[in-house]
Amino acid sequence: MSFTCPQCRSSNTLAIKNSIELPPDSRSDEIALQLVACSKGDCGFRGVAIYEESRRGALDSDHWDHTGYQVSNEDFETLKETLSQCPRATLPDCPCESHLELGAQSNSGRWQPPKGVDWGNAFQMVIE
Repeated sequence: MSFTCPQCRSSNTLAIKNSIELPPDSRSDEIALQLVACSKGDCGFRGVAIYEESRRGALDSDHWDHTGYQVSNEDFETLKETLSQCPRATLPDCPCESHLELGAQSNSGRWQPPKGVDWGNAFQMVIE
């Protein structure tokens, strides 16, 4: 699945390169933290996307949000290293350190984005 790159605006060049499924929280049934990158040679965009889906409520009331964030190369590499240390990234209940760090929740049970990452410049993940 490819998306439009927010930097070069090219269709079908932004792809999910790595992903980790996180435990559900008080709002979402599915949460995934994804590393994304543009494949266009002269672009070089890299970022992080958060996919959240909720199936709570009526049978036909699924809701999802897929938002990307432009992050520094340093933050991208740090998250890439953390994700690479998980032995079972597709299992939200994996007890590894990566899942514990990236799946942290607030006292009210809401997922908290990883600390220390500059979450500036949000963009919608647009499928072309």
